[in-house]
Amino acid sequence: MIEKVNPSHPDKLADRIAGALVDYCYTQQKRPKCAFEVLIGHGVAYIISEVSLSIPEKIVSNIIARIAGDLWVVYKENKQNGILNFNQSDEIRCGDNGIFKGVPINKEVAELSKISHKIYRKFFTDGKYILDNKKLIVCQSNATNEDIQKLVGKNYDLIINPLGFWTGGTDVDSGATNRKLGSDMGEAVTGGGLHGKDLSKADVSVNIYAHLKAQKTGEIVNLCCAIGDDTVDGKPYSEIVKIASDYIKKLGGFERLAEWGLV
Repeated sequence: MIEKVNPSHPDKLADRIAGALVDYCYTQQKRPKCAFEVLIGHGVAYIISEVSLSIPEKIVSNIIARIAGDLWVVYKENKQNGILNFNQSDEIRCGDNGIFKGVPINKEVAELSKISHKIYRKFFTDGKYILDNKKLIVCQSNATNEDIQKLVGKNYDLIINPLGFWTGGTDVDSGATNRKLGSDMGEAVTGGGLHGKDLSKADVSVNIYAHLKAQKTGEIVNLCCAIGDDTVDGKPYSEIVKIASDYIKKLGGFERLAEWGLV
């Protein structure tokens, strides 16, 4: 059983905004330290940041407008804690504590991912999907039952838009960073959030590393680390960061990671 939400779901809009802000930080510094929490809905976007640089509010507003539309922006910027900065001052060390899990993508997860991408190519609007064996639940805004039936075919026990036709978006539901980790990480969800943070944070780098290792080995990967560790899973933490960085670059950036997550 797996749930996916598409990139226009309010929670994913929040993740994408956070990701785009991280992308911007990497255009300004080689190794920025940043973390963003985003809450959007009903005409307002609230963002709290902890950053090693200052981001012009115009940049923040433009990112929000591009991704989520015309919202009133409240942006609170803070410098990252001095102790946390010192941890990274002379070499790349683990930026936080955590437990992490990588799980091979199974047939059901891959199938729903394919379905959700197919629907989103037709409808670039808020949507959520669940697959439980042959039971497929599709809640897709701005789409009729006939639209969805044509797209997914007759191989499922379909439940489409149980409350009827709807328009979705941030005037219907709020969105918050890292609220849809089940959609983004499937059975690998453990502790910290995947989105809105730089690569020094284990929530980003170790989660990605564990995911990639699980796909390669076909086995479940369980890891833990402490803030300040210079080695994880027998590898220098700098190597973990490089593996995650290469993966994100291949996707096209942190905002692209936030669109669909790891699964």
